[in-house]
Amino acid sequence: MSLLVKICGLSTRETLDVALGAGADMVGFVFFPPSPRHVSLETARELGKQAKGRAVKVALTVDADDATLENIVETLRPDILQLHGKETTARLRDIKAKFGLPLMKALPVETAADLVPLAGYAAVADRILFDARAPKDATRPGGLGAVFDWRLLETLDLELPFMVSGGLNASNIAEAVRVTRAGGVDVSSGVECSPGVKDPDMIRDFIRAARATEELMVR
Repeated sequence: MSLLVKICGLSTRETLDVALGAGADMVGFVFFPPSPRHVSLETARELGKQAKGRAVKVALTVDADDATLENIVETLRPDILQLHGKETTARLRDIKAKFGLPLMKALPVETAADLVPLAGYAAVADRILFDARAPKDATRPGGLGAVFDWRLLETLDLELPFMVSGGLNASNIAEAVRVTRAGGVDVSSGVECSPGVKDPDMIRDFIRAARATEELMVR
C-alpha cells in the first residue's frame, strides 16, 4: 500500500525543490493572508511551474470566494483544491461545478461529534483531510502543530481516500498511520524551524519516516 505524502505551506523555490527531490507526492501552497505560509499569486506562478509534472499541486484556501479561486486556478493550475474553511456541502458542489477540479475537504476533529458532517462532505469531495480543530481564538484553521486523538478514526468506515494532519512529524507519523489506517499524511509546521519557515532536513526526515512507515504497512 502506497502512503501519500503531502508537504504543505511551501513558499520558496529552495524548500519546494527539497520536497520534490525527497519524493513528496503532493505539494501544498497556502492562499490565506493570516497564515505565515501565505503565498502571492506571483510566487505561486513560479512555484507551480517548478512543481509541474513532479508532484500533485494542491491549492489551500479558506472560505475563498469565486473570484479568489479563479485567480488561483488560472495562476497555479492546481491539480486539487483543498478547502480548509467552513465550506458547506452545497459550496463544495458549486466549486466543483464551476472549476471542474478534484476537491479535498479538511475536517477539523476534536471529539466524535466532529465526524457527524463527514457523510455529507464525503458525498461531494474527492478526498478528506482530518486535521486537529483549532482553538476558538486561533486566527487560522490549521498549521498550528496540534495533534488530535487519532483513536477517533480507529473504527472509521470510509471508502473515500483520506489523509491525516495536525502536529505530525518524523517521530509520530508511524503511530498516526497505524491507528488511523490513513492513506496519506499531510505536514506543515512539523517540518518548520519557525512558523512559515521550512527546514530542509526536517522535510527530508519526514519523508524518509513516511517511506519507512509505508514499508511496515506492506509487511
